[in-house]
Amino acid sequence: MPDKLTHFDEHGASRMVDVGAKPVTERTARASALVRMSTATLALVRDRKLSKGDVFEVARLAGIMAAKRTSDLIPLCHPLPIDSVTVNFSFPDDTSIRVETAAACTGKTGIEMEALVAASAAALTIYDMCKAAQRGIVIERLQLEEKSGGRSGHWQRSSV
Repeated sequence: MPDKLTHFDEHGASRMVDVGAKPVTERTARASALVRMSTATLALVRDRKLSKGDVFEVARLAGIMAAKRTSDLIPLCHPLPIDSVTVNFSFPDDTSIRVETAAACTGKTGIEMEALVAASAAALTIYDMCKAAQRGIVIERLQLEEKSGGRSGHWQRSSV
């Protein structure tokens, strides 16, 4: 683990990390988020009975679009030539939707933030589309699941 934060110079000023000398490598990242709601609201989503439309397809598009705009949202992120972004949904139980994203690029810096922003935007879109049915929806556990590529190599969240 690095002993200093790379987004600050020796005087404490924020800076974009210089990646000019880094080699181009294939990089991937996976992230997830959990959206909790009532059984009744989740049934409306699964049965595609919300008046706003297909929650999953709108959330999927929101996640993909957000990943492409990560450097506009997170101040010190480099704009990346993204090769792919996927957004998928699963149902761990009858009150939650798990958002799972994956992003890939060939570049000089990691794509973790793009995967995290995709998961966040997809989860927020689910909330937005369902808030008329239920205001108490909770978004939790936004987290990086796995990353590969670059100097630090492969990392995966342990199942603990």
